[in-house]
Amino acid sequence: MIRRIIKIEEEKCNGCGLCVKACHEGAIELIDGKAKLTREDYCDGLGDCLPECPGGAITFEEREAPAYDKEAVLAAQRKTAEKAGVKNQESVSEGPAVSRLAQWPCQLKLVPVDAPYFKGAELLIAADCTAYAYAGIHEDYMKDRVTLIGCPKLDSVDYSEKLLKILKGSDISGVTVLRMEVPCCGGLEMAVKKALQNCGRFIPCRVVTISTEGSVRSSDNFLLSSYIR
Repeated sequence: MIRRIIKIEEEKCNGCGLCVKACHEGAIELIDGKAKLTREDYCDGLGDCLPECPGGAITFEEREAPAYDKEAVLAAQRKTAEKAGVKNQESVSEGPAVSRLAQWPCQLKLVPVDAPYFKGAELLIAADCTAYAYAGIHEDYMKDRVTLIGCPKLDSVDYSEKLLKILKGSDISGVTVLRMEVPCCGGLEMAVKKALQNCGRFIPCRVVTISTEGSVRSSDNFLLSSYIR
């Protein structure tokens, strides 16, 4: 059938892997340092990967391609979630739960940018849904971090300007972004990347994606230098 599908220009691909993370269907893989569309039937043609590509290597094209196989995609996602779910279940310790929230407020839109608890802190910037989806969030991610939560879809704001002020005003030691696999969480991830890009410092960052079943779908480190102009 003729349908819209992505096209990856290999000569423009720098192998950063951002499109692989952005493709929730698992249609793209890194092979020999280049992004490849390995499962055409997994590509839904919506292009979540396009805005993630820093080199402009991904475009749309209309061509003969297998139909999008939603059932196969869901089956693959369930298989991945089941594997990751083992870690999720083991992370929940026995006995009374202990809160690891280090400060108040924790809403990103409410925290003062010059709060003393930011000095030398490692940040957890989490989509608010992750606290309900991932059972081990306190021990696995909040412990020993300053937690900031928000939802760009509900708050209808770009958090990047406020995050930039926090990064510039404090000696932040690292950032972990905890997001859901749903597309609207991309706004939170992009706000963090934008702030890191403009802060002028090398700050290690990790992006962890939680599936809607409550498992860790992916956990990836990236270099700040990739986003510095």
